Amino acid sequence: MALRINDDIPNLTVTTDQGSFALHDWIGDDWAIIFSHPKDFTPVCTTEFGAVARLDAEWKKRGTKVLGVSVDGVEEHVRWKRDIETAGGAAPQFPIVADDGLEISKAFDMLPAEAYLPDGRTPNDSATVRAVFIIGPDKKLKLSMTYPMTVGRNFGEVLRALDALQLSTGKGVATPADWQVGQDVVIPATLSDDDAKAKFGEFKTVLPYLRMTKAPQ
Repeated sequence: MALRINDDIPNLTVTTDQGSFALHDWIGDDWAIIFSHPKDFTPVCTTEFGAVARLDAEWKKRGTKVLGVSVDGVEEHVRWKRDIETAGGAAPQFPIVADDGLEISKAFDMLPAEAYLPDGRTPNDSATVRAVFIIGPDKKLKLSMTYPMTVGRNFGEVLRALDALQLSTGKGVATPADWQVGQDVVIPATLSDDDAKAKFGEFKTVLPYLRMTKAPQ
């Protein structure tokens, strides 16, 4: 069954290069990002892990934990992290799940239930294990994105989406296209004009159903 927005993520116990834990326990009261890869020691994935490692301070600033997933074993992850640091200029501090049994890949609907890893496999055998999941402290899926193997992920966009999710979840607003921190936000259509003014103060009516206001602090 597909994992949809606002579904609880499965509370799997996973093995990583930093030990074993249940996903819900690992998330705790924080936000979390789980990002997956079809194989260690692959070029695009190595650049992506480096990008995530360089953003370590930004994840912490947002109270967000990061978890990598790759369908290789712990020993490969440990060796791969050395390459990631060499190529990316930062040591990955986050754990990487050894999903060689495909438990997460199948539970998060990245691979079909009948999938398996053949002998001599290539990244093409698990190409769809290239997803990003943002999860809230309530353990519910807030956002998911899937990329092909030839397109490196833009983790600046992941940060932007995380900022938008944290603001919209905490302040009861929505964000428009291309929104950046500090820009105006959208007032939900479910609020009357009187209620919107009481909650947000002044706002601009662009269309009867599109009202903009300054982002709540």
